[in-house]
Amino acid sequence: MTFIFSTLGCKLNFAETSALGKALVARGHTRATKAQMPDLCVINTCSVTDAADHKDRQAIRRLRRQYPSAILVVTGCYAQLKPGEVARIPGVDYVLGMNEKFSLPAFVEQLEQQVEAKQVQLSPIREIDEFHGAWSKDDRTRCFLKVQDGCNYFCTYCTIPLARGKSRNPEIAELVAQARQALGEGAKEIVLTGVNIGDFGRSTGEQFIDLLRALDQLDGYDYRLRISSCEPNLLSDEIIDFVAGSRHFAPHFHIPLQSGSNEVLKIMHRRYTRELFAERVAHIRRVMPNAFIGVDCMVGVRGETQECWEDYKAFITSLDVSQLHVFTYSERQNTRMLEMDLYVVPQKERERRSQELHRISEAKLQAFYDAHRGEEATVLWESGDTRTEHPLDGSGALMSGWTENYIRVSRPYDSSRINTFEHIRL
Repeated sequence: MTFIFSTLGCKLNFAETSALGKALVARGHTRATKAQMPDLCVINTCSVTDAADHKDRQAIRRLRRQYPSAILVVTGCYAQLKPGEVARIPGVDYVLGMNEKFSLPAFVEQLEQQVEAKQVQLSPIREIDEFHGAWSKDDRTRCFLKVQDGCNYFCTYCTIPLARGKSRNPEIAELVAQARQALGEGAKEIVLTGVNIGDFGRSTGEQFIDLLRALDQLDGYDYRLRISSCEPNLLSDEIIDFVAGSRHFAPHFHIPLQSGSNEVLKIMHRRYTRELFAERVAHIRRVMPNAFIGVDCMVGVRGETQECWEDYKAFITSLDVSQLHVFTYSERQNTRMLEMDLYVVPQKERERRSQELHRISEAKLQAFYDAHRGEEATVLWESGDTRTEHPLDGSGALMSGWTENYIRVSRPYDSSRINTFEHIRL
C-alpha cells in the first residue's frame, strides 16, 4: 500500500509521524511519490487552539480533494478531543485516537485484508499508560527525540492533558540508545521534545537532569543538543548550571510564561509566579550571557482585565529575553476556565494585544541579533536550498543554518557544507 502523511502542530507530532512512517515501510508499504495517487492518507492533527482545529479541517478537505480515491485516516489531538466532529467531516474514512495512532501499521493490514473496521477507534485517554517512543530527522541534520508524553498539570485554559493523557516517559537507557542510533545515521543536532519534558521521570523514578547528563556523554560523535520548552518551575538552577558547563547542550531555552500578571497566572493555575520566572531568566543570563531565551505568551484569557494586561505588558517588556511566541486565547470545551465567572476579553481586543506582543517580540529579536554582530559562533548548515536571491550579488541560491544560540545565518549554497559545523563571525 502506498501512503502519505500530513502533520500539523508541534515537533512531537512530527517525531511520531516519522516513527509511524518507518513502521509502515518496515511492513512493506511504500511512501507515495508526488506523481502517485496514494492508497492511504494519514493526517496527524493538532488541537491546541480553535485556529489549530480550523487548520486541521482545511487540511482534511484539501487532501480529500487532492486524493479522492485514497483511504483518509485522521488521528492526533483533534481526533482524540473531538472524534465525532472529525468523523462528520465529508471524506473522512477513519478516526484513530491518540493511543490507536500507534496501532496504525496493524490497522493498515486489517484494511488490506478487507477486515471491517470501526470508523472511530478511541481509548479513554486517562487510562493510557504506554509510552510510544519516536524520533524524526529533519533532512539529515536535526533529530527530534521524544523523551516524554502527557501532562498532569491541568491548567484551566488547556486541553492537552485531555488529548495526550498523563505524564509518562521511557527509561534513560532507551533514550540514549535512540540518540546513538540517530547520531549514527548522521544527525548532528538532537532536540529533546515532549509535552512537559521537565516532568521527565514520573514513570521510571529517574530525573530530567540525569537524562541530560547521559545524553551529554555520547562519545565518538560531533553533535549538539537542545532542550525544547520546559516549565519555569521545573527548569531548576541545577539544570541551568549544567547546560552552561556541558559539552554538547546549546545555550538555548524556551520557557512558557503565558502571562506576566500574577493574578492571571493564578487564574490559569500555573505553578509559578512572575518573580520566579524573572529569577530563571536572570540566572540564565548570569551563567550564559549569549543564550537565546524564547518565551511562550498567551493573550486575552478570561480574567485578563485592562489593568492585568498593562501589568503583563510592562513585565514582559522588562525581561531580557530574545523572542516571544504569542498565542491568542480561544475558548476550549471541557476546560475549567469556562466555568469561572471572569471578565471576557473581546475578540478584537485579544487580537490587538497579540499584535502588541508581536511588536515587542520583533524588537527583542532584533536587539538580540544586533548584540551579537561581530561575535564568533558555530553554525550547523542545513540542506535547504532556498532559491532566494543572494543579497550581495543578486543571484544564486542560499543555504541557511543555526548557531548554537539560535541565530539564523545564510550563505551561498554549497552542498559540501550540508550537515557540517563551521566556525564563523556573525
